[in-house]
Amino acid sequence: MTNIPEVEERIHENELADGPSNPMAQHVYDGSAKRQSTSGPSLVLGAAAIGLVLVLASIFGLWLVRSVRRLNREVAHLNRQTEQLNQRVQGAEQHVKSLDQRASQAAAAQAAPAQAAPAQTTKLRPEQVPDQVKQPEAASAAQAQSPLEPEAAAQPPTQAAHKTEENRTQHADELRKLKQSLGQIAETRRTADGVVMTLGEKSLRFDSGKSAVAPQYRAILNRVAGVLTPLKGYSIYVYGYTDDSGTKEHNLELSASRARAVRAALVKAGVDPSLISTKGFGKSKLLVRDSNAKARAANRRVEIGIVSATQVSIKQATSKVAAKP
Repeated sequence: MTNIPEVEERIHENELADGPSNPMAQHVYDGSAKRQSTSGPSLVLGAAAIGLVLVLASIFGLWLVRSVRRLNREVAHLNRQTEQLNQRVQGAEQHVKSLDQRASQAAAAQAAPAQAAPAQTTKLRPEQVPDQVKQPEAASAAQAQSPLEPEAAAQPPTQAAHKTEENRTQHADELRKLKQSLGQIAETRRTADGVVMTLGEKSLRFDSGKSAVAPQYRAILNRVAGVLTPLKGYSIYVYGYTDDSGTKEHNLELSASRARAVRAALVKAGVDPSLISTKGFGKSKLLVRDSNAKARAANRRVEIGIVSATQVSIKQATSKVAAKP
């Protein structure tokens, strides 16, 4: 006969083996089993997530370190540039100071002769002045009006140089406008002291061995005269040329005759005759060295040179002032 405790123990073992017979107990049992079955993958995913976070953190840390190093290098480079700029500024300041010192020394040197002169002078009567000191009033007036002693020579060197530079700038602007105006009529080029206009076969054609200006070219010379007439302080030079045919003496006379013919046309159109001079060069300056008809027609020409007389005077005065001890 089986004891009751043994029967209960068997029932309890069957329940452990087959699971609880109560539905609520069965549900709790299933949940516990599921949690036990999913706990392993969850731990794996958690570990993977932690590893990923650590990798990302290490990458971010490396990027941050590199960025900081790059910023440090840029800051050091900027510091070096700042130091270089400071050195340049200091050098410029020293240069300005040296220039100021030189200017002060130059001003002191200019003021020294004036300070060395006596503060007061005794005015002598005319009969007390020695004959060696007396000078005629006419000679004094002539010296005061001499073109070789310009007004700029009596000015301080800085003012004289400034005035000379202004004159050069004004002269260059006038020549630019003059070249532009004459260039609309015929070929015109700039030179060191003025402009040169070439009246060749396209604007003024001379027949072989002839110097007369044909009537159809009068209009062109009138236009040239209209540009030259308002000019002030300029000298005008008319140069004639020939081709390579004929003797040297004949070509010199023919080229001079062509220059005089153009001068006469300009004077007739209103240009001051005292400003125009002529000269013939014959065949000494050929544009095209060939003996065909086209080359000879190109060499039969007249050139008009316009030079500033004021500019020439300024150069002469400047060279004379520079030559003084």
